[in-house]
Amino acid sequence: MASHRAPVIAVALISAAALAYEILLMRLFSISLWHHFAYMIISLALLGYGASGALLTLVPRAIERHFVPLFCAAAAAFGLTAAGCFLLAQQVPFNPLEILWDPRQPGWLLALYLLLLLPFLCAGACVCLALARFRGMQPRIYSFDILGAGVGSLGVVALLFVLSPQAALKLIGGLGWLAAATAWLECGGRKRWPAALLLAGAGASMLMPAAWLAPAMSPYKELPQTLRIPGARVVLERSSPLGLVSVVESPRIPLRHAPGLSLNATTEPPPQWGVFTDGEGMNALTRFDGRRESLAHLDQISSALPYHLLQRPRVLVLGSGAGADVLQAHYHGASRIDAVELNPQVVELVRGRFGEEAGGVYSRIAQVHVAEARAFLAAGDARYDLIQVALLDGFSASSAGLHALSENYLYTVEALQEALRRLQPGGLLAITRWATLPPRDTLKLFAAAIAALERSGATDSASRLVLVRSWKTATLLVKNGSFDAADIAAIRAFCSARSFDLGYYPGMRPEEANRYNVVERPDLFDGASALLGPGRDAFVRNYKFNVAPATDDRPHFFHFFKWRSLPELLASKGRGGLPLLDWGYPVLAATLVQATLASLLLIGLPMAWVSRRRSHAHEAPRGAGGAGGARGRMLAYFLAIGFGFMFIEIAFIQKFVLFLGHPLYAVAVVLFAFLLFAGIGSRVAARHPPVKAVAWAIAASAALCLLLLPLLLRHAMGWPDAAKIALSAALIAPLAFFMGMPFPLGLARVEAVDARLIPWAWGINGCASVIAAVLATLLAIHLGFTAVVLAALLLYGLAAAARP
Repeated sequence: MASHRAPVIAVALISAAALAYEILLMRLFSISLWHHFAYMIISLALLGYGASGALLTLVPRAIERHFVPLFCAAAAAFGLTAAGCFLLAQQVPFNPLEILWDPRQPGWLLALYLLLLLPFLCAGACVCLALARFRGMQPRIYSFDILGAGVGSLGVVALLFVLSPQAALKLIGGLGWLAAATAWLECGGRKRWPAALLLAGAGASMLMPAAWLAPAMSPYKELPQTLRIPGARVVLERSSPLGLVSVVESPRIPLRHAPGLSLNATTEPPPQWGVFTDGEGMNALTRFDGRRESLAHLDQISSALPYHLLQRPRVLVLGSGAGADVLQAHYHGASRIDAVELNPQVVELVRGRFGEEAGGVYSRIAQVHVAEARAFLAAGDARYDLIQVALLDGFSASSAGLHALSENYLYTVEALQEALRRLQPGGLLAITRWATLPPRDTLKLFAAAIAALERSGATDSASRLVLVRSWKTATLLVKNGSFDAADIAAIRAFCSARSFDLGYYPGMRPEEANRYNVVERPDLFDGASALLGPGRDAFVRNYKFNVAPATDDRPHFFHFFKWRSLPELLASKGRGGLPLLDWGYPVLAATLVQATLASLLLIGLPMAWVSRRRSHAHEAPRGAGGAGGARGRMLAYFLAIGFGFMFIEIAFIQKFVLFLGHPLYAVAVVLFAFLLFAGIGSRVAARHPPVKAVAWAIAASAALCLLLLPLLLRHAMGWPDAAKIALSAALIAPLAFFMGMPFPLGLARVEAVDARLIPWAWGINGCASVIAAVLATLLAIHLGFTAVVLAALLLYGLAAAARP
């Protein structure tokens, strides 16, 4: 069946479904595995899109002759594979914790990769088919493609507020079938029954039992481990884009969660519920009957130290979770308690369903604020005697290096500066972390505190810091002023009574370290002393782990990996040394190698095939420079804009995580804004503006964004979410508008040279984006997100010089 009308509505629908599926997979992987697999999902999507162009390069005549059935089949295949491939992926026994010592795990990871690539291959094929079939309409088709994708990226986040992830997955699968039916009708199909049949496929997708698609949680997560306790059960679950919140009770063997509880403690916690987000980061929801003495255990953990230095303090708890730190402040007689928690579901559970049994912790004891911690710090001017940063991430994930790729804006130098700004004179900032051996995050946090004090104008940092360690946790105190002799006496008495070890205090002697929970060397004291001494830079450079302070531009606090330590860690495998390896970073590097090889195959093999076929037919593309020159310029151009677009997109997603308060919000809003305005820009590209002028406009717009974003972080962090989203879109709009032009402009030139190479150009762009999605993260870890944006601008300049 010949078609003379481009199925632009169908293209928009399939693009919306594909982007929604990509973001939904991030949510599903957060539940089943860990959330940093988001980078793998992005590369999956782009590799699928790139592979579609490579495959279609091999069958140019089929695109002309069988466009409509091919498009409909690909869209229907997306609808089928979106749910089906995830269902099959659930059966793959992949465990990332074993990837370095179980030789089967890389194979299982590859199987997972290939399974989840298929839906994106089908979606990419639909768009590529339309671009290759309808000559001269590339700007219009491309604009519907990315506009649809933008709507899908924002729509799925809204959808996840009302539907479970598995229900949303069924709906997204149905969109694929709907796109197929729409394409049949748009392209003038004379018979209506094929469209009806395709719509029936959408209905069948919606009828699939949601339980089939429920994400199977890794047995190594904290929630499944807790449920192994006899009688333990999930009593309540709530789902939203911010996470799957599960509340667990254990009537037969009551839960007792008090991280780092002193081995000298004579009291135990009262019965508790365990509150988990995506199966991790257990937080205790304590049954509190109003009797203060029932909370005595909260004075036997390292985070109680600041209350022995302050009298009736005004307290701010950041990341209050289910309220354990609020109860600790209440037990110690705080005069006022403000609690900040990001997830409204957790607040509602503690205040509503469990309100009375929890003793009114969020209704009578504390004033709770549903907000992101940094936004709350930046928005107000109220001063506190104590700012307590809660310990909410799970020990198993932290110790296994599972957070190595994730950004965290609460432990950066700028975050500590914001917290210090909100302290009263003599006030304390207290941060508790898990104690790891050898020390990693504790020393990194200590280094960040020194940098924050120095940036804030302090000249006596050594007199303002205290570090103590229990058998499992470490607590850092930063004072808005100097610790005096009375403070130090109280600190020493606190640690002595609880058998906690002193890590550092002003004037501490080496022999005072490492007395109770004895380790091989007093690494905390030695490290803290070195960081405060003249050899700080040399210590950071030579330490076996990366303990350089995290900043807002390089916010990967949990990145401790150093390549030069790898041989030593691998050699200690037989002695249990592999848990010291933060596996996330080397796996990301391996993913880059894999993505590069796959991209070379997907670009090189089709081009070799096309070249061989042309040499037999004695053909060459029209235009100066002949076949080799035209193809070389085309390769350079589409590689450059593929890398450039993805570098800027990834960098801005990460930069807006801080401003918008949550990674999923940042992904959805930034993608929506980029795709919406890039879609408008691609329509304007039909007027063929000069590529060099577009490149200069991109550079100017990006520079404006980089200049204005720090102002937003300073002055608009406390704005309502709707206002911040609108402001983010307005800031991104000019940059995205111009970034939408180079691709359709390049396709127009390719069509003028040889229209049969349009799928190959699509594949080049997609495969470059695959590599860029991973490479952008690696570059950001080492150089920062600003450097990634600057690299992108250089690439756009290269594209302007290499225009086909």
